[in-house]
Amino acid sequence: MNGTKGGTGRRIVLWRHGQTSWNLERRFQGSTDIALTDTGVAQARRSARLLASLRPDAIVASDLKRAAATAAELAAVTGLDVAHDSALRETYAGAWQGLTHEEILGQYGEQYTAWKRGEPVRRGGGELETEVADRAAPVVLSHAEKLPENGTLVIVSHGGTIRTTIGRLLGLDSAHWESLGGLSNCCWSVLGQGARGWRLLEHNAGTLPEPVLGDDD
Repeated sequence: MNGTKGGTGRRIVLWRHGQTSWNLERRFQGSTDIALTDTGVAQARRSARLLASLRPDAIVASDLKRAAATAAELAAVTGLDVAHDSALRETYAGAWQGLTHEEILGQYGEQYTAWKRGEPVRRGGGELETEVADRAAPVVLSHAEKLPENGTLVIVSHGGTIRTTIGRLLGLDSAHWESLGGLSNCCWSVLGQGARGWRLLEHNAGTLPEPVLGDDD
């Protein structure tokens, strides 16, 4: 992709970790440290080969095993070191962690519905989404600021943390962060720095990002 006119051309790739056994069970992980499945490792390896062709300048990952192992696959093909930061961990969700989707609906139905409406909810007594953004977004921005012109940063994190970080970087009201769809395992979103700040260029992509060809580039 070419740099946006008036911007630096910097890109942030926000990459979700590969599959875990709790993903398959639809069990809420939160900050619980769950490892990748064999399928998750294969997903990370495939995606790493695609992302490596973007020639990233830096890789920063959550220190939870599922994100760190995903990042390690990209490090292996790029030769880059991975910086780990606990601020990129998934949302801490207290009593929800370890419960299946059905169990959460059964035990915390009103809380779940309020969260989906965009209300500030401490799911399971845990963190607010805005608190997740408060810890994660500054880390992403501090590493992005170190990029050279047209440089690319890969952030390896978790679905909820990535969603809140994108919402914060785009300047969206937190009530509307849910309008950003979820990320599939080992898919990514791309933000580009333009003249008026960060723009969402790709969302939930699983193949190489393509240039925007048209009047709105």
